Amino acid sequence: MTYTAARRLLTGPLLVAALGAGLVAAPGVASAAGVTATIKVGSSLKVRSAPSLAAKAVGSLRNGQKITVVCTVTGQNVRGAVRTTTAWDRLGTGRYISHAYVKSAKAAPRCAATSPTAVPVKAKPSTPAGKRYVVGTVKSFEGKVNLRSAPSTSSSVLGTAASGDKVNLACAVTGQSVSGTVRTTSQWDRTSAGTYISHGYMYSGPLPACTGSSAPAPTVSLTPDQFIRASVSGAQRGWREYGVPPSVTIAQAILESGWGRSGLASVDKNYFGIKCQSGSYGKLANGCHVYRTNECTKAGDCFSTSAAFRTYATQGHSFRDHGSFLRVNPRYAPAFEYTRDANKFIWKVWKAGYATDPNYYTKVTGIMASWNLYQYDTWK
Repeated sequence: MTYTAARRLLTGPLLVAALGAGLVAAPGVASAAGVTATIKVGSSLKVRSAPSLAAKAVGSLRNGQKITVVCTVTGQNVRGAVRTTTAWDRLGTGRYISHAYVKSAKAAPRCAATSPTAVPVKAKPSTPAGKRYVVGTVKSFEGKVNLRSAPSTSSSVLGTAASGDKVNLACAVTGQSVSGTVRTTSQWDRTSAGTYISHGYMYSGPLPACTGSSAPAPTVSLTPDQFIRASVSGAQRGWREYGVPPSVTIAQAILESGWGRSGLASVDKNYFGIKCQSGSYGKLANGCHVYRTNECTKAGDCFSTSAAFRTYATQGHSFRDHGSFLRVNPRYAPAFEYTRDANKFIWKVWKAGYATDPNYYTKVTGIMASWNLYQYDTWK
């Protein structure tokens, strides 16, 4: 009973290595600062311009080659010779290799300025004359992002935008929920050309609601570290009361609210999309808020509808209600055999049908590892 039929997004740890640009990198060209690692691959490993297999290949590394990992970022999930992971290693030249093919004695630090924080961008005058827009930046590890005729993935494609492209954004509307590289959200951004792009793939400043739309324009005041710190108390209390591991609760909140950016989270402090049932909102919520939203069937048919979602006085109440929701729902009972094993717990929740996204388990555990959320599991 969550905010969207199709769930969620983004995010895992990534590592980075320094090496020369272009062709096969020679040993010893890596930056002096970093973690020494070894390439484990059948033949050669391609170096990419971005943390994605779809990104341009700009060089290669051979099996057994020594490299220096500078830091880690999150990218496309890859199954390699060493592990399956969303971690990518950035090289000293700004290039990337998948950590699925890298062995190292210790972990590299997380790269700076890679966390999904919204960056306000000063609006620039644009056509038509006198009209001001917010300039957004497309971020996608999944190839080009479609520009559509309406805020739905079933609408006609009128163009595409590549990762890194700048797009003039006019306003925001509510449409079909999309799990993108940056966040999972039902917000769509109307461009200066009148097309629509999912905010799940955009970094931008806050946008006003389009005329005639009730879409809340999310505002972000917390950094990821601040968001996590604000989440710990409610998540740990939820574990004490209901048995959901705190690391799972925090990771799901990050994934499902886009670090608190979603309209439900920013307006109603609902971080998990829990709905009201026949007007009932339970003991921890304080009311219901009706939104226009798009729902999709398992066959992929989407339709516009209205749904009432629970509202909360505090973030902590939302986190505790998440624990209660899982505990009282019989379908998730097998998960509670693993209240002290976070990975097994979320695996059982996912297998019970919590999310339709086939990568949901990987995304949640990737966030847990990337941000070391296991440290908040209070039984340790």
